[in-house]
Amino acid sequence: MYQFLIIQTSFIGDVVLATAVMEKLHQHYPNAIIDILVRNGNESLLKGHPFIRKVLVWNKSASKSKNLLKLIPTVRSSHYTHVINLHRFASTGLISFLSGAKYKAGFDKNPFSFCYNKKAKHVISEPYSLHPISETERNQQIIADLTDEIPAFPALYPTSEDYARVRSLQGQPYICMAPASVWFTKQFPAQKWIALLDQLPSDHKIFLLGGRSDEQLAKSIISNSQHRNVASLCGSLSFLQSAALMQGAVMNYVNDSGPLHFASAVHAPVTAVFCSTVPAFGFGPLRDNGRVVEIKEKLYCRPCGLHGHKACPEGHFRCALDIETKQLLWWTSNQIS
Repeated sequence: MYQFLIIQTSFIGDVVLATAVMEKLHQHYPNAIIDILVRNGNESLLKGHPFIRKVLVWNKSASKSKNLLKLIPTVRSSHYTHVINLHRFASTGLISFLSGAKYKAGFDKNPFSFCYNKKAKHVISEPYSLHPISETERNQQIIADLTDEIPAFPALYPTSEDYARVRSLQGQPYICMAPASVWFTKQFPAQKWIALLDQLPSDHKIFLLGGRSDEQLAKSIISNSQHRNVASLCGSLSFLQSAALMQGAVMNYVNDSGPLHFASAVHAPVTAVFCSTVPAFGFGPLRDNGRVVEIKEKLYCRPCGLHGHKACPEGHFRCALDIETKQLLWWTSNQIS
């Protein structure tokens, strides 16, 4: 019997997109055992997942190297036949190398790629490419020899308890908004979220989603908005509960961040605001009910990197501030002409 270990120890959005690999492997090997290795804090995303036997957790918050070394014998003792490493860095390459698996696959940029049976090129499309490659397509290249060339969609599986937790919030049409990001230049500014809120239908409930650390931002947005039907759920919902709520929303507004991929994983409508980054990097909406909103002008300084910055390198942050509110109202009946 095939026993797969999938490794993705990056951030929450990367783990959501990695679920497409699990979907594809399960399609082709329905009786196979599938385990996944993630960083601590992301394991709750996969609670109750129907295809996963076990979630291994690498605690990277403290004693990172020590905890990495503890993982290696755990992996070896599981006798995996296949290790699929979606992470590009040496730490997980070492796990792959010492896993004992006969078949190992991953990206060519990993320093331990010499031990892989299959190496896939990790290619980031040009910023304004007409046919950019998505992250799910990049990941699919790793397992194409085991399946085929066509990627599956990522999928999350909120439990019945998750759906029950948000049911009381769904009594009227509602919109979800996830205004925060770890990176300043990937976060639509608070005043722009406020301007959007003030234009949203007054008969729709608006829920602000995020972690406990986002509560202050949410309170500031609410207190400065004229919309009277807004509530903050920051810090009160789990990842899967947030996904369950987003699934039933009329629209979900997000940054280039984890909640964008929640929407793709539960086939929820989404409007994704891209500030300093661009969707051509491969992290845009994956479903036909998703839309990207970005500055209309091609700025000389955008994108300013694959990831966000703590401040705009040029000092003007035009990639965010020059986005017009009406661009985000494309789906509403009161869109400004």
